[in-house]
Amino acid sequence: MVDASVIISFYNKIDYLKLVLAGFEIQTYKNFEIIIADDGSEEKVIKEIESLASDYPFRIKHIWQEDKGFRKNKILNQAILASESDYLIFIDGDCVPHSHFVEGHIEYKSSGVALTGRRVNLSQRITNLLTPQKIKDGFLEKNFHLLIGDGLFGKSFDVEKGLYFESKYLRKLFNRKSRGLLGCNFSLHKKDILDINGFDERYEAPSIGEDSDIQFRLELNGVNVKSLNHIAVQYHLYHKLQKRPQKNLDLFEEVKNSKLAFTKYGLIKS
Repeated sequence: MVDASVIISFYNKIDYLKLVLAGFEIQTYKNFEIIIADDGSEEKVIKEIESLASDYPFRIKHIWQEDKGFRKNKILNQAILASESDYLIFIDGDCVPHSHFVEGHIEYKSSGVALTGRRVNLSQRITNLLTPQKIKDGFLEKNFHLLIGDGLFGKSFDVEKGLYFESKYLRKLFNRKSRGLLGCNFSLHKKDILDINGFDERYEAPSIGEDSDIQFRLELNGVNVKSLNHIAVQYHLYHKLQKRPQKNLDLFEEVKNSKLAFTKYGLIKS
């Protein structure tokens, strides 16, 4: 049995997915499966994923649903049901993991705790430099000076979050304060997310539904969020910012007012 199921949310950007999968090829911790949670990619992309699946050293499952608009939470719930491990790691299809990414999540896993890392936001210039082979050669980790330069004089930001600490002392020092759960970089025991009935599928637009809502309901249920800053590192590939619609904020206010950890609109419909 695998020690972790890594769930990658995905939609159409196959070139980015190849970079992400290349990052998983060089993980120091290797006993995991990959589940691609595909929110309606087109047919040619589906065929390419199927043809690629056998090229990797880890097992890949491709879970797909029809494209009916943004329904990320719905496909994430389906991925949870398809997972074989009792420990889940969530990442987006535009986030390349550091080589110690899985190791960091596994090392600190604990019952009743959700772990959350951080990410560097790469500029379009740095993103355009990347290829799967460069990722496998450790380009981002070996050329951190390029990221620093682009952070100072270019358009990358949060570059300092790309520093990986091996020192236990520094890890403890930089993770003293709590941080919000990041939907593209968090992990927890499957039981803890099943206990709140998974993701609320009413969120049909980006933001809040896959992180703030989840954190709020997990904490209502007694699950603590622990930071893995400088431990579970990832690199966010460039894309234009998506709109954050008011309807998500309104729905989240409704959830907070209800003070219910278990959503009626998740894995089990009631």
